[in-house]
Amino acid sequence: MWRALTGCVQRPEGQIPSLSEEMPTISPFYEHNQLFLPRCSNIPKPILNPLYNLLPQSQNPSKIVDVICSTLNHSDYSVLLPNLRDEVKSLIPHLGYPEISRVLLRFQSDASRAITFFKWVKFDLGKRPNVGNYCLLLHILVSSKKFPLAMQFLCELIELTSKKEEVDVFRVLVSATDECNWDPVVFDMLVKGYLKLGLVEEGFRVFREKLLHEMLGNSVVPDRFTCKVIVEGFVREGRLLSAVNFVVELRRLKVDIPFEVCDFLIVSLCQEGKPFAAKHLLDRIIEEEGHEAKPETYNNLIESLSRCDAIEEALVLKGKLKNQNQVLDAKTYRALIGCLCRIGRNREAESLMAEMFDSEVKPDSFICGALVYGYCKELDFDKAERLLSLFAMEFRIFDPESYNSLVKAVCETGCGYKKALELQERMQRLGFVPNRLTCKYLIQVLEQPSLPNHLPEN
Repeated sequence: MWRALTGCVQRPEGQIPSLSEEMPTISPFYEHNQLFLPRCSNIPKPILNPLYNLLPQSQNPSKIVDVICSTLNHSDYSVLLPNLRDEVKSLIPHLGYPEISRVLLRFQSDASRAITFFKWVKFDLGKRPNVGNYCLLLHILVSSKKFPLAMQFLCELIELTSKKEEVDVFRVLVSATDECNWDPVVFDMLVKGYLKLGLVEEGFRVFREKLLHEMLGNSVVPDRFTCKVIVEGFVREGRLLSAVNFVVELRRLKVDIPFEVCDFLIVSLCQEGKPFAAKHLLDRIIEEEGHEAKPETYNNLIESLSRCDAIEEALVLKGKLKNQNQVLDAKTYRALIGCLCRIGRNREAESLMAEMFDSEVKPDSFICGALVYGYCKELDFDKAERLLSLFAMEFRIFDPESYNSLVKAVCETGCGYKKALELQERMQRLGFVPNRLTCKYLIQVLEQPSLPNHLPEN
């Protein structure tokens, strides 16, 4: 299905392409850039002296490929190959890019020998293979299902070419498909390689400008992992708008986006404080595709809406979850109760806390503090004190911040030092221990002459 990328003619099975063939015709999609890196089919072969044929094979420059392949065909090739350098020292200068490619092609069905030879060229001979050599090796490794090793060399190739604008790894990979065995997954891996190295823009460009339309034209759907990796790459860089636009563009082209990609993006938008964009994306997915979000996604969205005080939207989603017999998690309850208390809807918050108890979700000091603070704002100190007592007696939650906020509110609203001290005594009997802040508020109320019940100077 990827043959359309190269425009080449399919050969009968088992027929090996000639190494001297002309380069394949490239589809119009690629006509804007005709630069290809050297490979065995388009580098002029040097004119060799016919007298070379009178030399022994180990000294004949025209036989260097045969000599290397003969060594690699030996059962002990991994032991013999390192010694070959000294045996054919005079031939090494004649081992160029075409010869490297020819050796790789002879072992395209034996990835172990191909990789051994490639490393020998790089490390023992100190030669740097060109992009065409790398691409042949990548096709060999991927078609042999050696994906981790292929990714290692792919990343190495990307790093070598990332600053060379004239080098187009994708196009060389495409041209190499007419030379050897290959698997379409190599193009998927190319995008992942760019993203793995943090080159998000380049990975997106390769996918968007080169791969996507060709894939769709050949009824090949981008794999879900590639979509997810691109979205994750944008998110890691803080480019949420680019991630959303990428998903919208794929949907416009009728690409079936895996829901986990959309789900990841929705959660990321929530974490960045963009709940309305997240909700809009979720609504579109549900409306157009009938996907239903996971409870975790709804919980994240409700929490994010609550943090933005969009309580009505949050409560609608909460009701939807309850209708589906889904349980809200503790973080969602905290966010909802905190939001309701901030906007003065304390009784609704308290009802929600009761619902939380029924769902067997345990409260915490944050919920205690939110409710106490909310009732203190209403000057309903009795209610705030009862809640403090409830949390202390039922759940063994002694929250000093909630305790101090009640003491402070009582002291600052002119209730008098007697009421403040009585409150302090009751709290101590429950097990609350006053701290510096508690003492500060009590001392301040005793020092205010404008308050009723002010102590005489003596």
